[in-house]
Amino acid sequence: MASAPPHTTGDAVTEQFLGHRELLFSVIYNMLGSVADTEDALQEVWLAWSARHRTPDAAPVENPRAYLVRIAMNQALACRTVVTRRQETYVGPWLPEPLVTAEDDVAAAAERAESLSMAVLVVLETLSPLERAVFVLHEVFGFGHPEIADILGRSPAAVRQLAARARRHVQARRPRHRSAPDVHSQVTERFAAAAIGGDLHALLELLAPDVTLWTDGGGKGPATSLRPVHGRDRVAALFMSVAATLPTDGLNIRYRRVAGDPCALIFSGDGPIAVVIVDLAPGGNRIAGIYSVTNPDKLPRAER
Repeated sequence: MASAPPHTTGDAVTEQFLGHRELLFSVIYNMLGSVADTEDALQEVWLAWSARHRTPDAAPVENPRAYLVRIAMNQALACRTVVTRRQETYVGPWLPEPLVTAEDDVAAAAERAESLSMAVLVVLETLSPLERAVFVLHEVFGFGHPEIADILGRSPAAVRQLAARARRHVQARRPRHRSAPDVHSQVTERFAAAAIGGDLHALLELLAPDVTLWTDGGGKGPATSLRPVHGRDRVAALFMSVAATLPTDGLNIRYRRVAGDPCALIFSGDGPIAVVIVDLAPGGNRIAGIYSVTNPDKLPRAER
């Protein structure tokens, strides 16, 4: 059904944008992994959308959802260059900013349900911008190849090739599996207790032999290493050294969710000092990946 013509009232234009805002947020966030950059891009989408309806001779927008997604993806692709350049001078590993919601915050969880897990977002950082755009639109939001071709200004054949390359790349580095939610939550809580408590035996039981730890401190927060750390013994040893430096009081753990996965939100006093997400190995309850975000610029939103 066609939308109202360009001279539609301001309220109707705003309502149409707000009705798609969460979709647009998720599309852009899955491209950028940064909440601040996503909000900036969303503002540009709104400006373009409202300007479109102030143009007297503009044709009606037949499909507002597709039109807004096209603007959002173009903004995300433009921002992607800036984000990549910023990452080149970033101190230590760069991890996406976690979108943290409370365990019982069903509305917030539903709003962000289409955001990819931390593990998949990390893999997407290795794709080209166009491969990532096609993967996000097709695999996450279910757009067909002809729709994506229209959004990106590419031929359907080119989009199919991009989709195949992106799918192979992601599958090779992140085989599809979904851990049972209760198991994932239990392992997360056991890991946090062992890491904070300095329980080496419990940690070794939880970690897979080839576990990898990424710590994003951005040169501002505590970081166990400026490079990813591989192997159970090395990762466990690092957490033992961290546990030895932690304060004995004022430290507490709150369990939240990041894009549907459980996480541990570590507080010292009233402020968060880390968000930790663990990724389980396929078919078991061992930890294959640990993502620790300690950069304070990525933590304030975690207090919600």
